[in-house]
Amino acid sequence: MRLLHTMLRVGDLERSISFYTDVLGMRLLRRRDYPGGRFTLAFVGYGEERDHTVLELTHNWDTDHYDLGTGYGHIALGVEDIHGVCEAIRAKGGNVVREPGPMKNGTTVIAFVEDPDGYKVELIDLSSRSEAV
Repeated sequence: MRLLHTMLRVGDLERSISFYTDVLGMRLLRRRDYPGGRFTLAFVGYGEERDHTVLELTHNWDTDHYDLGTGYGHIALGVEDIHGVCEAIRAKGGNVVREPGPMKNGTTVIAFVEDPDGYKVELIDLSSRSEAV
């Protein structure tokens, strides 16, 4: 077994695809409309689905906003240069909501960005990673 994807419900599919591709550097892997169900699925990721875990962005045509609730945590991405990555994200219009720094009670350097729907994405500096985060 392996993890295939994580699904996020998004209010504006084009805005979300743009964030994950233009700001975070993923690729749009596939997209399909389901007119009978009034929804669209778009899959984005850093590699092909046969080899990588990806994100499924689900857009229900009649819904433009979701309450995130209290159960959702975050998506995590490993990066080589966390300060440079945060600068690049900010330059592309992304929202860095926690600047790079050591995690609470640890030494691994992390930062957080927020996608257009308010989902948190944790950036983990791979060179500083000494414990599971």
